[in-house]
Amino acid sequence: MPKPLLLKTIDISKAGLRNKMLIGDLDGDGRRELLMVQGDGGIDDRYIPHQVVCLTAFNLDGELLWQVGTPHPEPGRHGSDFPVQIYDIDGDGYNEVLCVMDKQFLVLDGKIGSIKQAYPLPDPFAHDCIIIANLTGSAYPRDLILKNRYRQMWAMDHEFKLLWTYRGNIGHYPWVYDFNNDGKDEVMAGFDFLDSNGCKLWSSTLVDHADCIWVGPVLDGKTTPYLVIGGSSTAMYDQHGAEIWRYDGCRESQHVALGRFRPELPGLQVAGVDRIDRSRTGRDGIFLLDSMGKELAKEHRQTIGWSTIIDTLTDWDDNEQDYILAFRRGRDVLPGIYDGYLNKIVEFPVQGLAVHGKLVEQGSECVIIYNQEQAHVYAGKWHDLSETSGRPLPQDKRLYNSTLYPGGEYVKTIG
Repeated sequence: MPKPLLLKTIDISKAGLRNKMLIGDLDGDGRRELLMVQGDGGIDDRYIPHQVVCLTAFNLDGELLWQVGTPHPEPGRHGSDFPVQIYDIDGDGYNEVLCVMDKQFLVLDGKIGSIKQAYPLPDPFAHDCIIIANLTGSAYPRDLILKNRYRQMWAMDHEFKLLWTYRGNIGHYPWVYDFNNDGKDEVMAGFDFLDSNGCKLWSSTLVDHADCIWVGPVLDGKTTPYLVIGGSSTAMYDQHGAEIWRYDGCRESQHVALGRFRPELPGLQVAGVDRIDRSRTGRDGIFLLDSMGKELAKEHRQTIGWSTIIDTLTDWDDNEQDYILAFRRGRDVLPGIYDGYLNKIVEFPVQGLAVHGKLVEQGSECVIIYNQEQAHVYAGKWHDLSETSGRPLPQDKRLYNSTLYPGGEYVKTIG
């Protein structure tokens, strides 16, 4: 099994315990920085959303750029999202940090962490996560969606004025996408499909709640976007609500991801995680479906662990295929990269959580495995992380709508 290239190890211990990492170009030099986020503790995050208690920014040289708040000795655990994103919300070319702290929605200067704007929340519990959208037909996304854990969401414009609110089974992280090409995003809010004005157009017949939502040209890899939803089952819908297929070969579809995991097959493939047994000695397993929902492969693991997170990894090496990044698999299974046959082709030598993305303009995709002490930056091919272009590196949609429940869009096309 080939070993990943270790590009750098960064000391992040000054950020404190149980941080979530986001990546983004905070200082505008053309390299992405590391933003460590602590959520509040002392809550039952199955029902109560987190707030942010401390933010700590590091550059790729390991320098602490700024810190807002003080690291808490007993912060919240990673049972749900933390309300924070990195994004250029004001369109000045430089990223801000958007977060909820002390029951306020804050816009922080990405360079130094100072407060640029502060707004009262539309509801005391409107801070489960932050979704950046274009609901008003602006030149770029600058509207916001806030939500409580499962039942209500609030859409705000760029001046933080309420556009609309919606009650329903909205799931963990609604995904926004302009399906009808009118310059405004529709919202897949859990199992409910909304127009840009918050009006429900149709609903899925899946039960429980939506754990993960992806958008992509599944059937041919080129044109029509479809919605793939993971919840009680995995199902695919067109934008008008027609169910194309449903996969019932799993107990609970906790995560899904789209990709060309087997390039020889038509369209895109759908990877997912089945939570087979949620007991203390339980387990989960990765599965893979073809573009029509037919099972191609399924993992039958014997090790304990049912909290696996997967995501699509592109541009890891010089091959044309995509890979499945999997982590949080239990203490006996190290994070790794899997191919379209569910073979583990890369194993990272340290345990921890993971984020991935290009860190410099000319670089390839990196995977960062981090714990409360260190962040290890790995790549499939060598590149220089010290290179700076002097131009701010724009934030990809996947990175400015970062979530514990990785949803996304498949943006590559099959040539």
